[in-house]
Amino acid sequence: MNYRHAYHAGNFADVLKHWVLLSILDRLAAKAKPYFVLDSHAGAGFYDLAREPSGRTGEADGGVRRLLAAPAPPDGFAPYFAAVRALNEGEPSLRWYPGSPYLTAARLRPQDRLIACDLEGGEGAVLAETLAPFKGAKAHLGDGYAAVPSMLPPEERRGLVLIDPPFERRDEFQRMGRAAALGLKHFATGIFALWHPIKDRAAVDAYLQALPRPKGGLAQIELAVATPTADGPLTACGLTLLNPPFGLVEAIEADLPWLAETLAQGPGAAGSARWLAEPA
Repeated sequence: MNYRHAYHAGNFADVLKHWVLLSILDRLAAKAKPYFVLDSHAGAGFYDLAREPSGRTGEADGGVRRLLAAPAPPDGFAPYFAAVRALNEGEPSLRWYPGSPYLTAARLRPQDRLIACDLEGGEGAVLAETLAPFKGAKAHLGDGYAAVPSMLPPEERRGLVLIDPPFERRDEFQRMGRAAALGLKHFATGIFALWHPIKDRAAVDAYLQALPRPKGGLAQIELAVATPTADGPLTACGLTLLNPPFGLVEAIEADLPWLAETLAQGPGAAGSARWLAEPA
């Protein structure tokens, strides 16, 4: 499959990914010590939902737009709601959707740092423009997989590596797993978050089985808005966490039922958060 950010901005997968991302960043910011974020497949930074290609798919209608209209969301979604609304301040309706590099850059404190990578020249140029106002953020035009070992360990010695590839290649699961394993060798205490689609359960299970089990634990978060199928549209995705912050998995697990119910598109809608290997 091909999962380029611009075509799917604000859909259910973005909601899951960015909700968890902000939850991780808030936990990193709970300590005064600086942190570092490496975003390996960053995309353009943020997206105009009123224009192509985001407007063509309309996936935000079943994702962020539906979420913002839902009554009584759990408190755990407050940072995500606030970030989306802040970007749309003054707009008559939801137009702009923030990608992971924008969400991260807007949250950086003076002592924190972000490097966001994108290999595609057009999106890389937009990414650089997006991050220009943020002092601690820098765009890197290059292979995000290569950046994982070359930019680790960071001088801050704490932080997050987000690996979110477009899944254009058949061996993307293997490439992502190798990058995470190599990254851990350089940055054993770092938090790693790996996004992936769920269309072939056997492929997902093989990828999870091959991942390293770091001392900080290995957890899998999944969201399905309908039963996934191999040849249909994407209706389920996962976020694999290596060394997740203390309490994060349990907090996500508590709020996932509401998210799955709110974004449900058909039978099989569900969410799960489980430890594959608990912290040592």
